[in-house]
Amino acid sequence: MFEIGDIAPDFTLRETFDTSVTLSDYRGKQNVLLFFHPFSYTDVCEGEICEIRDESGLKRDDLEIINVACDAWPIRQSYKDHLKANGRFVADFWPHGEVSKAYGVFDEEWGTCMRGTYLIDMEGKIANQVVNMGIMDRRDQSVYLDWLS
Repeated sequence: MFEIGDIAPDFTLRETFDTSVTLSDYRGKQNVLLFFHPFSYTDVCEGEICEIRDESGLKRDDLEIINVACDAWPIRQSYKDHLKANGRFVADFWPHGEVSKAYGVFDEEWGTCMRGTYLIDMEGKIANQVVNMGIMDRRDQSVYLDWLS
């Protein structure tokens, strides 16, 4: 876990065949809700992402939502389309789990990231965080609105 105010580890992750997402590109422009989840097309992950999609308080010009999983990018985009979700869906696929490891949410036994959410402010600093290390543990998503108020 990070201390509040720590600089968030920068990354560039593939979103589509010809686009990538770089965290530092948001500095000075938008806050980022960085949302790690274990697997695409699973019940708990799907429920969490749909809650974010449906929460009007998270549809803000000063906020980008970046969803991260260790699946390959074509799966990530298919999943985003399947859910009609907002935000960016990126693949921490290769080097496998590198960004998840940098954020302390990679589970070596499962070979995937666990549930971790970080609010990164416009200065690129960790403003808040919640990490659930149990693969089936759902996050209390009401805290995201509290973070942004």
